[in-house]
Amino acid sequence: MISRESIECAYSFFHQKERIYRYSTMPWQRDDIEYAIDDYSHQMSPELYELISGGRTDFLRSHTRFHEDILSAMEQMEHML
Repeated sequence: MISRESIECAYSFFHQKERIYRYSTMPWQRDDIEYAIDDYSHQMSPELYELISGGRTDFLRSHTRFHEDILSAMEQMEHML
């Protein structure tokens, strides 16, 4: 079972990082955010990651799809809360 707390923590972290990522014009800052989210995704609730990733092992871990993935994750978690 996925706890409400794990969903809230992940959502808050993703939301904060996405807001910075969206408006950042500095490539190094965007890379740092991608790295932080990638690292977090390896440490978060495995059940939550599996659910929001839809089984994709590169979810939130692919540079080319990062922004699309984080927006998808946030939308899914909003519905869970």
